[in-house]
Amino acid sequence: MLHLRVIAPVDRSSEIVDLLTTEAGVTHLAVLPGAARQPQGDLILCDVVRESADGVLRSLQQLGVEARGGIAAEDVELTISASADRAAEKAPGSGADAVVWDEIAAKTGEQTELSGTYLVLIVVATMIAGIGVLLDQPILIVGAMVVGPEFGPLAALCVALLRRRLDVIGRSVQALTGGFLAAMVATVLSTWALTAAGLVTEEMLLAERPLTDFIWRPDALSWVVGLLAGVAGMLSLTSKKSGSLVGVLISVTTVPAAANVAVAAAYGVWDEAGGSALQLVINLSAIVLAGLLTLLVQQAWWWNLARRTRRPATG
Repeated sequence: MLHLRVIAPVDRSSEIVDLLTTEAGVTHLAVLPGAARQPQGDLILCDVVRESADGVLRSLQQLGVEARGGIAAEDVELTISASADRAAEKAPGSGADAVVWDEIAAKTGEQTELSGTYLVLIVVATMIAGIGVLLDQPILIVGAMVVGPEFGPLAALCVALLRRRLDVIGRSVQALTGGFLAAMVATVLSTWALTAAGLVTEEMLLAERPLTDFIWRPDALSWVVGLLAGVAGMLSLTSKKSGSLVGVLISVTTVPAAANVAVAAAYGVWDEAGGSALQLVINLSAIVLAGLLTLLVQQAWWWNLARRTRRPATG
């Protein structure tokens, strides 16, 4: 359930209240006339079940609330109310499967910034993976996958492609390319430094590495894993199942592939660097493709559900 706080222009307040009153998924409606000061207007509070939230938000935006007032939404972790139970029963669909598109767009949009924290995380993750590659240690590879922040821009890219947001697409691509380039350059430098210190050698890269050689030997299964990870990752994001996202992060070889590109390039082993680069491209492409297709299916599902129940289409 979401809690909505709406600042409504006075001349549209009654229309907004009528909309919320007739919506089956809305409950706990309260109206405070003239309570809002900046911007001025009536303050309207209500709770809405997640399966109705997207339609309600879309209707409020169609009334121009965001232009002259404002809409804020936050999750309600606990609701003890018979009225809320009735609202959930009346609303079509399941709250666990509901997609609130504005929420997803806001959440992923925050992850497209090429910030200092993002750069540090992806650089550290890639350097850890680089050491894991040389030591043939899957534990380090898994740790690097979890630390890597690249799924945020990937998810944002999927949402932006669906919603045709060119600005977000540009920022997402910039975060991905800039982040991976910075991480690979840093890993090349760290590999040279570790080699100079006598901690790693080129022979470690050229030796048999049965536990991690999949990183630079892509095959058809690389596409399969990337596609499945894209589906699982997007579902974990849209359904707020963050625990599932950890499993997604340790199932694809984006950061490890970038690390292997850097380590192999540091030693001039270009065939291995090329294989790792191909693995990276395959995984990134598969995740974006599967994520976009997942969003399209979810959009079609909720659009059909809204149409059958005579409610505004979502998406």
